[in-house]
Amino acid sequence: MNGIPFPNLSPEIFSISIFGFDFALRWYAMAYIVGILIGWRLIVAALKRPQLWRDDTAPMTPTEFEDLATWIIVGVIAGGRLGYVLFYNLSYYLAHPLEILMVWQGGMAFHGGFAGVIAATYAWSRKHQKDLPAVADVIAIAAPAGLLLGRIANFINAELWGRVTDVPWAVIFPGEAAQTCNEMICARHPSQLYEAALEGVVLGAVMLWFAFRRGGLQRPWFMTGLFLSGYGIGRFVVEFVRQPDAQFISVGNPLGLAVHVGGYGLTMGQLLSLPMILIGAMLIRKAFRT
Repeated sequence: MNGIPFPNLSPEIFSISIFGFDFALRWYAMAYIVGILIGWRLIVAALKRPQLWRDDTAPMTPTEFEDLATWIIVGVIAGGRLGYVLFYNLSYYLAHPLEILMVWQGGMAFHGGFAGVIAATYAWSRKHQKDLPAVADVIAIAAPAGLLLGRIANFINAELWGRVTDVPWAVIFPGEAAQTCNEMICARHPSQLYEAALEGVVLGAVMLWFAFRRGGLQRPWFMTGLFLSGYGIGRFVVEFVRQPDAQFISVGNPLGLAVHVGGYGLTMGQLLSLPMILIGAMLIRKAFRT
């Protein structure tokens, strides 16, 4: 099987030892940091332009957003971890409950992190009596930047790769798990880069165009609905070529479907994306009917 050899990339940007303690800065952590900073700048830019908003009034000040950002970061981490535990590996963590807190070992779910953002945004808006639709809309425009960088970091980490394929751009990912395809050389879809393109570049460009050029922020819930439906569609499509988590794959279920009838079904990623697509479409419709 032909394929492009995985580049010689290290998950660590650098590592140092200080007073006997080892410290390493990983690309995945850097993706979170830079993604938050880019999103922060986009949100502040939108808040400083009152003409983008209904009645020429932004939903909060840049200083108020700093407080909300803390809530969101906590929501992302807590929600992402709990989402992974509940949706992807519940039986294991029921047997090892203390490992739920060991987030440094890996294991985060986007859908769970997104639920954490929703909870944090709702709680903060209620506490400070802010307009929830407008707050949600401005946060939505920042999400694709983080998704873009996060998926690139997944590629650098050689994780969350795709199914076996013979397309010319297939990548030979390292590691025993990536090479369990009964072939001399196992080449797979670089599904992380597909998601980076769809969820980050394409969705991000569309959302920024609507927000800053087409009055998207003047229609409550429109930007939130656009993000939900756009992400859900992109993720649903990529799931056809993305390798499911190992715990879903068995002799009787080689495609790793979370729900299936006969030879058809949905992966867990598709199952979780369907509500996002439907809710997003409903919010877009509501935005144009308001």
